[in-house]
Amino acid sequence: NFFKECKYINNCIIVTNKLLFIFLFDFRKSFYIFVNYKTIHMKKIYILAISMLLLSCGVRETQSLVSTGNYDAAIDRAIDNLSTRKDAKGKQDYIYLLEESFAKAKDRDENNIKLWVKENSPASFEKIYTTYLQLHSRQERIKPLLPLKLINENRNAIFPFQDYSEQLISSKNALSKYLYDNALKLLSSKNKLDFRQAYDDLKYLDNLQPNYKNVRQLMDEAQFKGTDFVHVYTGNETQMMIPQNLNKDLLDFSTFGLNDKWTEYHNNKRKEIQYDFALVVKFREIKISPEQVKEKQFEKEKQIKDGTQVLLNAQGQIVKDSLGKPIMVDKFKTVRVSIYEFTQFKSSQVTAKVEYLDLKTKQLIDAYPISSEFIFEHRYATFNGDKQACDTDYLPYFDKRVVPFPTNEQMVYDTGEDLKAKLKSIITNNRFRR
Repeated sequence: NFFKECKYINNCIIVTNKLLFIFLFDFRKSFYIFVNYKTIHMKKIYILAISMLLLSCGVRETQSLVSTGNYDAAIDRAIDNLSTRKDAKGKQDYIYLLEESFAKAKDRDENNIKLWVKENSPASFEKIYTTYLQLHSRQERIKPLLPLKLINENRNAIFPFQDYSEQLISSKNALSKYLYDNALKLLSSKNKLDFRQAYDDLKYLDNLQPNYKNVRQLMDEAQFKGTDFVHVYTGNETQMMIPQNLNKDLLDFSTFGLNDKWTEYHNNKRKEIQYDFALVVKFREIKISPEQVKEKQFEKEKQIKDGTQVLLNAQGQIVKDSLGKPIMVDKFKTVRVSIYEFTQFKSSQVTAKVEYLDLKTKQLIDAYPISSEFIFEHRYATFNGDKQACDTDYLPYFDKRVVPFPTNEQMVYDTGEDLKAKLKSIITNNRFRR
């Protein structure tokens, strides 16, 4: 009769006229709670129900992690849930799960270490060390929670901790020696990729054991040997002189921000460096238009307000308002202006080619065309008549006067500003890589 009156919510909560019945399944047991909700505020019942549902879902998810062998994720979840109110009855399942996950994770890691030790492969040194770190870290995370009481069994949860300090030190030393010896071997190579690997290994070793032997000196050596040095310069195939300041700005790679970990661009060669690549910006053609002044004359007409006047009807009589006063309206007049507009115009266009050269093989790697245009345009105007007839945004032109045209050199330089941006885009998208 009781269950006939019940309604199911999420297959977990059953409500009758008199009772709230919460039925939760657990991987170890099932339990239920009867609450006489006539004596308890409904809000408290709702919070209780939701809390127990969330607890049950969390336990099921943690159990799923254990079942799939994801022990450390299960440990993380259990520790998070036990970090507050660890002695609450609703947290018992997490204690069981933490105990189980820890035992299985410890057993797995120690078996893996035994296998790697038997293999006696240098490639396993890092795995051995990081696994000992993991074993130690796992214990340190659980220690602050202890003791964890298992109420039904009247005992504390068991966590067989071990002191891994000796193993950590010995495995770290073995790994450090391997990294150091392997880096020395790689540095005796002639391959830049080996030098880069040596650098990464030495950096890892420096983090592992700071000030280990001459590691930092070797890192500098590996960095230098592993870097691709690129000499950047310009070539002129035009019949014009390239402005000196354009050459300087175009090759000022400090403003480009293009140097990366393994590539350096130099516009001035250094004697102590053997360059790997060259990047050449060859000017192919420079066009500069004649100085032009274009003239244009046109007229504008507009009606503008010119005071007020009395409103008259069709018969020419004064129109009055309800108080008998004459109605006043705006009076307009037509104004005209003749405008003489002048436009100064000059343009320049620079066409170039960016070539990538391998200096070891003396071969062209790739080439990219590049061009840029700069336009000088200055507009000013004079007028005859009433300038009120002009649009407001046109009035500033009347305050301007003729200006000197930029020189050809300045035009080419201004064109180079856009050319530099395009050059940067080409280099960014086409890095030197062996």
